[in-house]
Amino acid sequence: MENKTLGHELSPLRQARRNRSVELADRKFRLSPRDQHDLKRILTEKYQYVDSEAFAAKNAYRTLFEEAPKIKRPDTSWYHPVMETASTQALRAAKGGAPGAALLSAAEERALFLQFNYARYRTVKLKESLNANLLTFEQSQELLHWFRLAEDRRDLIAQTNLALVLAMAKRTRMSEVDFVDLVSEGNMALLRAVDKFDVARGFKFSTYACRAILKAFSRSGVKLSKYRQLFPTEFDSKLERSDYMERRRQTHEEDCVSEIRDILRDNRADLSEIERQVITHRFGIGKPAPATPKPAARSGPTALTLEQVGRIIGVTKERVRQIQNKALEKIRDSLEVEYLT
Repeated sequence: MENKTLGHELSPLRQARRNRSVELADRKFRLSPRDQHDLKRILTEKYQYVDSEAFAAKNAYRTLFEEAPKIKRPDTSWYHPVMETASTQALRAAKGGAPGAALLSAAEERALFLQFNYARYRTVKLKESLNANLLTFEQSQELLHWFRLAEDRRDLIAQTNLALVLAMAKRTRMSEVDFVDLVSEGNMALLRAVDKFDVARGFKFSTYACRAILKAFSRSGVKLSKYRQLFPTEFDSKLERSDYMERRRQTHEEDCVSEIRDILRDNRADLSEIERQVITHRFGIGKPAPATPKPAARSGPTALTLEQVGRIIGVTKERVRQIQNKALEKIRDSLEVEYLT
């Protein structure tokens, strides 16, 4: 591929670092949105790596990548971004017992971390050698290659140790911190541990990561404790008494009773005297009671049974039911006429 220059497609490196952005103007070379986003990250963010003598070797790439053991990407289908608790399968994965969650050997772990840091090493060295004014097309592609290779190895290490965060969160049992927040803090601590771990010291990554995760849990607890000292009362919708629907139902019921009381007073339904007596005694509708602080404790006439009403007016309860139904039908017709006309 011939050496083609992007011209003004990418702003100078110094300007990118100052403005924290990369301007794309030349249409000759179209970069995908993903390429543009990744290049902005590469040119503006600071990348660190753990150095190794193997990086300066003549055949470093062949030794670290081509001759390294092949590592299978773990199955993380059991993992969900928002887990309310550590499932049995997740806890088994922490011990390597879940399907597709085999633990890395010491050689595989060493190879992964060397590949990750070597890719970052090449990214940093290439950035340092860039022309301050122009960035060639080949340089942009090489930057993207090493950047994405480093991100791939970082993700692979993190995925292999996802169950470790869940196991540590389950063991910590911080009741004041939600389990979801605890797992989130642990995942961030895991990624920071990947960036800083030095495999040349001979320790297992899980030992280093456990300490980093526990520190993150402790910081989360301290942060929450300070927050609660500043804000001792916390709004919880579950503890809030919501009686809106009850008050609305009661208001509607009182409006209906008031309307029926007006109908009985003015006899707009053309009820007979016995029908008015039956409705008044049967449903306890009399004169409106004075307002009280508690609407639920509304005083007034008490609703009577059919038999009690029958004793008052001197008829059987079956006859009271017939009179009641006829009076209610008249009241219903009166309400319909008033609201529809």
